[in-house]
Amino acid sequence: MELSATTVVAVLSALYFLSSVFGLGKRSLRPIPTVGGPSLPLLRLAGSVRFLFKSAQVLQEGYDKFKGKAFKHSEYFGWHVYVSGPRLTEELRRAPEDQLSCSEAINDSLQVEYTLSPGIHHDSYHIRIVRTQLTRNLGALFSQLRDEIVTAFADQVPLKGDGAEWVPVKGMDAVMEIVVRTSNRVFIGLPLCRDADWCALNKQFTIDCFQGAAIISLFPKFLKPIAARFLTNVPKSVRRGQRHLEPIILERFRMMEEHGSDWADKPNDMLQWLMDDARGEARGVRPLVLRLLSVNIAAIHTTSIAFTNALYLLAAHPEFAPLLRAEIEGVVAKEGWTKAAMNDMRRLDSFLKETLRYTGLGAISLTRKALADYTFADGTFIPAGTTVSAPLRATHYDDGIWARAAVFDPWRFSTLREAEGESAKHHMVSTSTEYLAFGHGQHACPGRFFAANEMKAMLAHVLVTYDVKMEQEGVVPPPTWFGPNLVPNWNAKVLFRTRQAS
Repeated sequence: MELSATTVVAVLSALYFLSSVFGLGKRSLRPIPTVGGPSLPLLRLAGSVRFLFKSAQVLQEGYDKFKGKAFKHSEYFGWHVYVSGPRLTEELRRAPEDQLSCSEAINDSLQVEYTLSPGIHHDSYHIRIVRTQLTRNLGALFSQLRDEIVTAFADQVPLKGDGAEWVPVKGMDAVMEIVVRTSNRVFIGLPLCRDADWCALNKQFTIDCFQGAAIISLFPKFLKPIAARFLTNVPKSVRRGQRHLEPIILERFRMMEEHGSDWADKPNDMLQWLMDDARGEARGVRPLVLRLLSVNIAAIHTTSIAFTNALYLLAAHPEFAPLLRAEIEGVVAKEGWTKAAMNDMRRLDSFLKETLRYTGLGAISLTRKALADYTFADGTFIPAGTTVSAPLRATHYDDGIWARAAVFDPWRFSTLREAEGESAKHHMVSTSTEYLAFGHGQHACPGRFFAANEMKAMLAHVLVTYDVKMEQEGVVPPPTWFGPNLVPNWNAKVLFRTRQAS
């Protein structure tokens, strides 16, 4: 069963009307200035609608007017507060989890308890596995990662004859297929990582969860489990995942029972790490399926968006290719295709880090939910229940932080790394109050080391294998904004041919 768009809009509008009339918004937020629309009850809806399509512009206005302070904009059911400037941003990232909570903010946006499970919400041990096991095994698994990249690109870029003819490829579609295959080569291995239905499921599951969360959020708590079960596609998708994974999981449990913690040819992948670490109810087939699907939620769409942006920028500016190619080929000649080689490609690292600064994954970062009343050092009061974030895009476009911030400079960070004592600060995976693409602090993206290596290996392969250009030469196709989320142009085509140039 699905709710029609008209029904959803009607329900949202009714709830918005009630919240405005009966003062359900946070009155104690009145001292914080409003951007994007009026503050008055009943009129706030205009600001909420504007933010859906102009979030970057709204937050830039707030940042320009109130840099170093807090500001807010209207959402359907209340206010979203932003703190800006290094001092408040640092305080936001340092705030205790029991006061300004990252996990509860995620739970609100994804309704984790109902779309995934209470176990995943309250025991996110898979995040620890990503942070430790996945990161430690990047070197050991790099050859498999590289193999899948080469094979997946060959499948997605159907060159003709000797490859000299330009072939159009829909960028976002091709990249997402390559990312889901490459990531799952490490998560589950062959042959499942190449299974068309498994790949399609993992591309769709993120969408199912966020659409389901939007529906579930309309219901009171006691009805949320019913809404999740009967009004979303999530249960059906989980069953689909079980059909793929159950035989694999049961066979691996049999091997663990027979041989203990180690045996010849024991898989070294995300599923096995999850199984090794699981305790109690988490050792069941369905919980393990949900864990692996959850890891894919975090990995597939974010990396696909980031890499598609990088590909579009490279295809629109082929003049950047010669310096990148020279670096890649020089490093590979010495070190081969290895993780260590990826670490030594400073220009490649800079190109991707600048892509994330210039385009980003959206307009906000460091989102937290106030579990208790909280007062920042400057006196800004945040009532319990309020959502607080940092304006990522506006920070990245601050000329006071980044010279010529509105210009894409592929060598920005490789140049900064040459300064004495600055090398570590400007790695792609490094975070700060000025660079928020991966968040910052203890809740910074735990998978960023994997994502960075994956994207470097993918872009390096493109550069040494193909020439690329946009259909409309020299033009980066405009992205789409929906709320704070940025999506690269889904219909844009990149032209590929076998590398002819130097």
